[in-house]
Amino acid sequence: MAKPFLTYDEQIDKLVDEKQLQIADTEYAKTVLKNIGYFSLIGGYKTPFINPMTRIYQNNASFEDVLALYQFDLSLRELVFRYLCQIECKIRQLVSYSFCSKHGEQQSAYLNPNNYNNSRKNASDIAYLIQLLTYHATRNKEHKYLVHQRNVYHNVPLWVLVNALTYGQISKFYTLLPFQMQSDISKEFPGVNEKDLERYLKILTLFRNVCAHNERLYSFRIQIDFPDTVLHEKLGIAKKGNQYLLGKRDLFGLVVAFRYLLPKQDFLEFKRAMIHILRKYTKSSSQISENSLLSMMGFPSNWKDITRYRI
Repeated sequence: MAKPFLTYDEQIDKLVDEKQLQIADTEYAKTVLKNIGYFSLIGGYKTPFINPMTRIYQNNASFEDVLALYQFDLSLRELVFRYLCQIECKIRQLVSYSFCSKHGEQQSAYLNPNNYNNSRKNASDIAYLIQLLTYHATRNKEHKYLVHQRNVYHNVPLWVLVNALTYGQISKFYTLLPFQMQSDISKEFPGVNEKDLERYLKILTLFRNVCAHNERLYSFRIQIDFPDTVLHEKLGIAKKGNQYLLGKRDLFGLVVAFRYLLPKQDFLEFKRAMIHILRKYTKSSSQISENSLLSMMGFPSNWKDITRYRI
């Protein structure tokens, strides 16, 4: 049976009477539910506070406990999104520069399938990409910079057009480039080869979407693996068989990726901000310890040592 619609008052009653969540100020709780939504707040952040068998809140968990975890995750999303955007900006520039250095500024170059890795398996993806690029070059009126290039120069160079592409589209563009261009781009990230960068970009797109759509980040898991790195070994990440148990499909995997894809100083700033967010939350939480939170995030207890080792 479909879940029934509940008014805000009924949502509060359900949380208190049926789920035994402590709510001291029902009017405040109602205001929060109006601003965030029951599904996004309660559905997204109840898990650490409930008994998995009975689905009842335990240890006198309160509405404020659930809200605090949501707010922690919000701060986490804002931090991660900032550095995802930084990497995206660099990839846009590197992709357009590498392509244009070989093929020039004419839009006909990026609309030519022969300028990509035009293998049989890539044919449909290249056709779709060119269809998308054709739209931006010839018909997109939402971006004034595209219209200006089209009207004044009758040509939209790639270094202009890439700014209209999404993270996922930039990732796909890189995937379809010839090997030598991929190699030239990956060399800008020490310790990252062409195939690893391709996988990083695919995964970063998934994390970017989580951040942009206000979804739960701290316990987010993906279905594809981050590449194995020397940092996994140096940090002594436990294995099951040949598979590392942490830093592969979790948020810590993204932190490892940031270590490779961000300039050293920028990563240090990211790490300091991450430590601050974690410390602020765990110091104020009576329900979730730092070790428990790190476990839910996929972080090893020695994750701060990530900057001790060369990459």
